[in-house]
Amino acid sequence: MQRALIVIGLVLLVAGIAWPWLSRLPFGRLPGDFSVERENFSFFFPLATSIVVSIVISVLIWLFRK
Repeated sequence: MQRALIVIGLVLLVAGIAWPWLSRLPFGRLPGDFSVERENFSFFFPLATSIVVSIVISVLIWLFRK
């Protein structure tokens, strides 16, 4: 558990430092992300982004367990 928390902290640190470059990636604007905008209502559901992030996290966890 300690190693997992340290790794998560390091990943968050690197993501925070690299945020200017990461914000240019198309996450949140992928095809398959649903966006509904009405007059007094807006709804955004990042389905494709959620699937991509889930796959990446699953692969990382699989790699760390080996």
